[in-house]
Amino acid sequence: MGTVKTLLTFEEFEQLPDQPGKCELVRGELIEMPPADLKHHRVSHRIYNHLNPEVRQAHVRGEAINLGEAFHEMGYLLRADCWLQPDVSVTHAGQTEGKYFEGSPAIAIEVISPSNTAKRIAVKTELYFECGALEVWCFFPKTKRVTIQVPGSVREIAADGFITTPLLPGLMLSVKEMFGD
Repeated sequence: MGTVKTLLTFEEFEQLPDQPGKCELVRGELIEMPPADLKHHRVSHRIYNHLNPEVRQAHVRGEAINLGEAFHEMGYLLRADCWLQPDVSVTHAGQTEGKYFEGSPAIAIEVISPSNTAKRIAVKTELYFECGALEVWCFFPKTKRVTIQVPGSVREIAADGFITTPLLPGLMLSVKEMFGD
C-alpha cells in the first residue's frame, strides 16, 4: 500500500507555524527543507548583491524593460496550490502583487542544496515555466557549475565561465565569483 499524502490549500499552508528551514507548497504538497547553511546563504547573497544593481542600472539605460526588481528569498504564489521561494529572483515588470507576487518571477534563481533532489528541482523548474518564468538559473555549489534554462533549452556554464542573458543586456556574472572562489 502506498503512502497517502495530505494535500494543503494555500490558506492552510499560510497558517502553518514558523519553524527553522524553508517550506514550499508544490502542487498542494508541503515540502520542508532543512535550514540552508552559511555557504548557501553566501552564494545567494553574492548573486543578489551583483544582480540587483545590474537590474537597476539597466532600467536607467532604458534596457531590460520587461524586468521588474531583484529580490532575495521572496515568495511567489504561482497558483492556488503552489507557493515557491527562490533564493534570488527578478520579477516581471508590473508583476501582479498582493501579499506576495503572483505567478512566477521572470528569472528564478535556485542555489542547489545537498537536500535537493534532481526530481524536486525538475518539478520546480517546470512549475516556474508553467506560471510565466522566462529563465531559471540553478547554481550547483558542489560542482561549481550553473545551468541557465529557458523553455526547451538548457545551457551549462563551467566554473571559469560567465553568466549572460538577453533579458539583461551587459550582464556578465563570474561563476567563480558567485561561488566565492
